[in-house]
Amino acid sequence: MRSDGWHITDDVHDFLDHAGDFLRSRPDLHTVPLTVTEGLRTRGADAYGPRAPVFGFLDRGGEIRGAFFRTPPRHPFLTPLTAADADTLAAHLARLGHRLSGVRADHDTATAFADAWTRRTGATARLHERERLYRLAHLTPPDPLPAGRSRIAGPQDRAQLARWHDEFMTAVGEIATSPGTTWADTRIAQGGVTLWESPDGTPVAMAGTTPMIAGQVRVAPVYIPEPFRGRGYAGAATAEVSRAALAAGAEQVLLFTDLANATSNALYQRLGYRPVTDFAVYDFS
Repeated sequence: MRSDGWHITDDVHDFLDHAGDFLRSRPDLHTVPLTVTEGLRTRGADAYGPRAPVFGFLDRGGEIRGAFFRTPPRHPFLTPLTAADADTLAAHLARLGHRLSGVRADHDTATAFADAWTRRTGATARLHERERLYRLAHLTPPDPLPAGRSRIAGPQDRAQLARWHDEFMTAVGEIATSPGTTWADTRIAQGGVTLWESPDGTPVAMAGTTPMIAGQVRVAPVYIPEPFRGRGYAGAATAEVSRAALAAGAEQVLLFTDLANATSNALYQRLGYRPVTDFAVYDFS
């Protein structure tokens, strides 16, 4: 469906046919849409839950100027938009009867869309989280590293990865729409999780990476169970997956942080990550 230049579709292939080049034009700002749409393209429309995804792109005279996706019940994720384009998107989705739980985008776009959505629907918006997108400039591993070693997680780690994934989702307040075992199986098949082990072989931390798309890899998630925190394991695991991504040919290695977590923001900057831009997550009543 189309309005004010916005085209809405539930077909990821149609979406990528039109907006794929646009997304690849800024792999850093578009890291989440690139990763999620690749997962939907390769694993099917239910890759992120049983409800059908929704996509949209803004076509102005044959030029794509913006895009969004949504995998319900999660918030829609918007690429950077002008305030006017955020308003036309909010108006179009409201006319179509979409019920949104919130929005996630770069700070200015998220704020503009939240303002437009509340004005047009009567909903209330609450700032839930402020995030910062970082890009690796020059990797500086911790010195000294904590005792132990890294290794790629395998099938024998399935139960532990699933448990840690569920614990991580709870800790960050994210919605899990599929079992942790499903996430673990996908990441194990991709070789997408690195564990840090203590000298006795006990896994004490994990750091994941997304598949490389358009030259970018995103580090996510990084999780350390509470008994093992404060010992340098997060930095060691993150440095290792960052090094591996560079060795595999990644042109950009990215990660998000919660700006309320001063410890993680300081850690990633010590490792060589530098800010790209800030994001915001709003919840709608």
